[in-house]
Amino acid sequence: MSSEQAAPLAGSPPTAHCVLRTAHCSLLTAYCLLLTACGGISPLRKHAIVGRDSYAVFAADTPDGGADLFAVRGDGGPVFPITFTPVREAEPALSPDGSMVAFLRARRLQDTLTPSVWVMNLLTGAERRIELPAGSDGEAVGWSRDGRSLLVSAGHFAYEVPAPPERGTPRAVPPLQWFRVDSALGVFVGDPPFARVYQCEESLCAAPARGSPASVAADARDPARWGPDSLAYFSNGELLVRPVGPGKARRVPWTGVPPNPRELSAFAGSSRAIRL
Repeated sequence: MSSEQAAPLAGSPPTAHCVLRTAHCSLLTAYCLLLTACGGISPLRKHAIVGRDSYAVFAADTPDGGADLFAVRGDGGPVFPITFTPVREAEPALSPDGSMVAFLRARRLQDTLTPSVWVMNLLTGAERRIELPAGSDGEAVGWSRDGRSLLVSAGHFAYEVPAPPERGTPRAVPPLQWFRVDSALGVFVGDPPFARVYQCEESLCAAPARGSPASVAADARDPARWGPDSLAYFSNGELLVRPVGPGKARRVPWTGVPPNPRELSAFAGSSRAIRL
């Protein structure tokens, strides 16, 4: 898939965007979700142009005790949900071109863990579950730098899977290549990347390839790369973006923020939109 064209997820019906909740599911079906998602309209519609505008995606609590995915424009505005399911969702990761978001989802309504891996096409709302080997539970998911594959951490194993619309069998990542998994799941700043940003107690620290780690943001959590030269994060109920080098953080003026926003992922925008 090129950076200028994002096809709908293969196997998804080209109908209007909807989420159908079904009250009766067989408990004998291991992967039964109380929903069926169908794609057609972008979940970012009326808010942002996919692949052009900047936006952030994160998980947050819902009134029924669950967790959905939410989004907000990079220049602020109302926070809006992009998933509407009765099962918990977590750990969103936007693709490098901003056209898709990978995330974890619970398998059943009562589950608090989120072991199944899904990908949503932000152009159409279509979703696909990523099949992992039997017995493997996803713990985190990220993208290769070119956006052509997903890298999934699953306990003592890691897998590489072709990104939609391609299909393929998950391939176990050899231990000597686990640096690729770390690269996909970590937050690296710079182009080419020169430092990794991570949580250090109540602050964010940056560890360069050479030299000692240094604090880059106090009272901050959930860092996300914001383009090659900036970093986004949560701090005291605010969403902030600051340059990697000298400069002050700017506040994203969001409204309607749901409880406990967390697990931030961001797309800094591009000069052109992605179209079907």
